[in-house]
Amino acid sequence: MASGNVYNKSICDEIKPFLQKQFNCCMMCSGFYGANFGEPVCNTCHLFLFSMDVDKEDGEADVYTEKADSEDSGTEEPGAEVDFYPTQEDQASKTTKSSLIHKMDKLTERLHMLTVVRETDHVPDGLVDSLPPEVLLVVFKHLDDISLWTAGNVCARWRQILDGETNESKWKHFICLRWPLFRPQYQVKCWKTIYTKLVESSPCRYCLESMMLQSTPPIEENSWRHRRLRSELKTLKSDPPEGIQATPLDRHCCHWQASITGPQGSPYEGGIFLLYLQIPQSYPMRPPKVRFITKMFHPNISRHGDVGLDSIHHNWSLALTISKVLVSIQSLLTDPYCSVCMEPAIGKLYKKNFPEFERIARLWTWKYAMLDYLIPINISMDGV
Repeated sequence: MASGNVYNKSICDEIKPFLQKQFNCCMMCSGFYGANFGEPVCNTCHLFLFSMDVDKEDGEADVYTEKADSEDSGTEEPGAEVDFYPTQEDQASKTTKSSLIHKMDKLTERLHMLTVVRETDHVPDGLVDSLPPEVLLVVFKHLDDISLWTAGNVCARWRQILDGETNESKWKHFICLRWPLFRPQYQVKCWKTIYTKLVESSPCRYCLESMMLQSTPPIEENSWRHRRLRSELKTLKSDPPEGIQATPLDRHCCHWQASITGPQGSPYEGGIFLLYLQIPQSYPMRPPKVRFITKMFHPNISRHGDVGLDSIHHNWSLALTISKVLVSIQSLLTDPYCSVCMEPAIGKLYKKNFPEFERIARLWTWKYAMLDYLIPINISMDGV
């Protein structure tokens, strides 16, 4: 019996880093590329591994092109037949070469980020307190909502200045823009508190910020992609699957937000879990990128919010839709696949100590996924 308790304790010790509010180092590079500022992935790793660039598909970057469109390597001697008056083709060739040089410069910069250890940023003592309020107000005026919220947590002086400039209706407006599917079922007294809890419930603030700040490419209105998404959106609004909602965040339908209600009988019951979907330009030929923006304690969902579902990675089919993907994810909450896990420690806990897994998952649901029904409360995980 004692050996069993020791074994269970060792499992709990393995998942303790997962349960921390802030991560000490990046889960990918272990701090090699710099500070992660409490997030599960640092900025450099996020740039390479979880890119949100909807203009570029995976494998489409043509960086190592040997020759431009003119098939001129640039090293040949000019012949007698060379026309020294530039034509449109010549201008296009120069533009292509300029674009290629720009891409190579960006590649060099990114490779440098990956090969050189970043030094720890050092803020001189007293700098934060020495800035006059007039300067701070000008700076704050140019910040987005997440940056404003973060600035308010720097020190009591900044929080006091921001509280005087940002009223409750503004925080409510921020919530409506950032989480359009969040609808509290009680009278909210402090919208800033709700905003704080929603930010803290997100696995990754880089992804949360990307939902609103990403630029979207021009897309043909009569394209197959547009017609397909318009049809899917119409079906989602008229006949949505039980416990599932989805809405686009931009007019080109490149960025979506979806919500999944925790299935009955599962430790996620009663929770509303929000997801971020990025629809590529080549959809439906390629699958959408799907990430949770509500923390989830599940073997097939990483601490970054990535979903370990084969149909959106390797076995994508044209018959699949956004609705079917969300239904599959909802089913995954009831029936995890523990042979291959995004979080092996949680998978081990699920198989070896299911009551403990269920207890933690239910606590996480109450703490992060029930903000629409439960007035925000602090739920301790000390029993783990």
